[in-house]
Amino acid sequence: MSETIKSDKAKGALCIIASAFCFALMNMFVRLAGDLPSVEKSFFRNIVAAVIAAVTLLKNRESFMWKKGSLPGLTARAVFGTLGILCNFYAIDHLVLADASMLNKLSPFFAVIFSFIVLRERVTVFQGAMVIIAFIGSLFIIKPTPGLLNPASLVGLCGGLGAGIAYTMVRKLTERGERKTYIVFFFSAFSCLLTLPYLIFNFQPMTWQQLLILICAGISAAGGQFTITAAYSYAPAREISVFDYTQIIFAAGLGFFVFGQIPDCLSVIGYVIICGVSLTMFLHNKRQSA
Repeated sequence: MSETIKSDKAKGALCIIASAFCFALMNMFVRLAGDLPSVEKSFFRNIVAAVIAAVTLLKNRESFMWKKGSLPGLTARAVFGTLGILCNFYAIDHLVLADASMLNKLSPFFAVIFSFIVLRERVTVFQGAMVIIAFIGSLFIIKPTPGLLNPASLVGLCGGLGAGIAYTMVRKLTERGERKTYIVFFFSAFSCLLTLPYLIFNFQPMTWQQLLILICAGISAAGGQFTITAAYSYAPAREISVFDYTQIIFAAGLGFFVFGQIPDCLSVIGYVIICGVSLTMFLHNKRQSA
């Protein structure tokens, strides 16, 4: 395997870990923002990313027009990505944070499935097993209870599904040569336009502290969007999506330092399983590319 391919896999893994950290920060800020409507939180989360992406395009003197043939993929990425965000924020507001995070972390699992269906990317037995084991590790952390099967949980599950399809479309778009920054801009602008009518007619006033927190959530989300887009442009979902489970590790750390949450023994077992799977996947890919 060429040095370029090996380098791209490493870059993809690092980018997806960086995105996991950024999205863990975003979820922390979303929770700190209080009881504002999910749609309102979503708007501010996306407007910051849209502005950053637009400034980047202007700075690089790039066109705000999509490449030929990219519109269907961009639209699908934006629709399912918006669905993922709204469902995730709703779950965060209506479930305990651990359950909401677990449901959102199904997105890498769905990404592998839809990469096989949409992109026809081959998934080996080993790669599929690693994703499943990582998912089992997340169950140790969440410790699902009968309450997980309520309507809000089904909404959270839809969030994971939407995100998984969205990341698959990111891979497809970058393979067609669409620019990473433009993908972020189109998605963020689309989401803002979709949620703007709700904000106009149902805006809930917020404090300056809440506004500042939502801006921080938007900045974190922008970092997550740029790095997740880069990750799936470097390597297929089947090879790097498992690293997205590191968000649970980051969330545990932020939960301890910000909210004073201390993981129990089962959670620690889950962390060990997820870290072990990530390390096993990394070593396997390294042997395959040697």
